[in-house]
Amino acid sequence: MNLIKKLKKQFNWREPVRPHVNLNTELYVQLAPFKLPLILVVMMMMFGTLGYMAIDDFKLIDAIYQTGITFTTVGFGEIHPISNAGRVFTITLIILGFVVFSFSVGLLVEVIKRGELIKIIKERSMLYNIARLKNHYVICNHNDFTIQLTRQFRENHIPFVVVDSNENLEEEAKKYNYPYYVNEEPHTEAAILKSHLSSAKGVITLSDNMADNIAVIASVRLYEQEIKRRRKYFIMANAVTHSDIIKLKKLGADSVISPTKLMAQRMSAISQRPEMENILEKFLYKKDTLLDIEEVKIPSFSWLLFKKLKDINLPNYVKVHIVGIKESEEKEQFIPMPDLNQIVTKGSKLMLIGSSESIKMARKVIGKKQKPKEIMYV
Repeated sequence: MNLIKKLKKQFNWREPVRPHVNLNTELYVQLAPFKLPLILVVMMMMFGTLGYMAIDDFKLIDAIYQTGITFTTVGFGEIHPISNAGRVFTITLIILGFVVFSFSVGLLVEVIKRGELIKIIKERSMLYNIARLKNHYVICNHNDFTIQLTRQFRENHIPFVVVDSNENLEEEAKKYNYPYYVNEEPHTEAAILKSHLSSAKGVITLSDNMADNIAVIASVRLYEQEIKRRRKYFIMANAVTHSDIIKLKKLGADSVISPTKLMAQRMSAISQRPEMENILEKFLYKKDTLLDIEEVKIPSFSWLLFKKLKDINLPNYVKVHIVGIKESEEKEQFIPMPDLNQIVTKGSKLMLIGSSESIKMARKVIGKKQKPKEIMYV
């Protein structure tokens, strides 16, 4: 057993990915009506084979072949001379075959007409595709916010799954280019399993109804505890009022966005400095931009704690610039363009700007307990 594991690791073999919900039971239920036609076909083949062997002394293989071409009415003729009794038997076999064939076709048309079989086959294929995703986002509820957000995600090659209970979700998904979607209530166990939340990076709930957002956040946090996930899901939600923002954060949301507040801030900024209107879109949000901006929290064990920015030497080592420092959440003070003598305190966050690779490297450096030797000589 250990040898097999070593070989798989050596050749980078992976176990086939399977969804948590495979819909095999539902598929078998839809295919159940086809059992009767299959049984009838087998019985007809047995009846015809035994009849030719008994009436005209056909060999087994010849009897099976004669029954097949007669039952399917292909019209190849008699492979051996057949007696009058054998011809009467052949006519009977043709009539019975036509009845079975007509019944089977009618049953097939009826099952397909209901549409459930095709729907389950499509959903089953979708679930297998979703199961292959890693570090994707589960976006709950389809609305105008979802349309704009998924457009940005596609441009930045961020994988996502849209979950909504709308009956017309398939048509909406085609219209707005959702590659992966699940037609379920977002807070239910079925939605969590079908969206393969176990391998997701986080959840974004964008419902206009506060109760829906609360239900999603509570369900995700409970599922997180159930599977004993080491790294917490990043949960983002939207809210209208300040009180709703506070409630969602207390329930477990990592970030709550108020569209009304964002629009007001944006309009205020543009009205004061019209020339800065598209600066963020040009340099930060475009998928081919060379710049990125990110807020990095200083861990309690980081070697950066209680050191001055000039002693950290981070910009020269990882090619990022510290454009702001947000002190602990209790103080809620943001210092833009901090002085080099500014001291990094516990619980503070650094606002970094640079390439995505540089920021990724900066995260690793900040997360170390000891100061890297390389940074001492830069």
